[in-house]
Amino acid sequence: MTEIPEGTGDERVDAVLAGLERLPGLPAGEHAAVFDDAFAGLEETLAAMDEQ
Repeated sequence: MTEIPEGTGDERVDAVLAGLERLPGLPAGEHAAVFDDAFAGLEETLAAMDEQ
């Protein structure tokens, strides 16, 4: 797996990406839910940016 960058420069994005650090400790069958959570968090962050 590719390493997660230390920081993107946006605290909201960094918080979402930090959730991906759970992946190595989970069975593969639970990975999709983690990716779904991350995708939803990134969508929310982008929507909030659009509203600004």
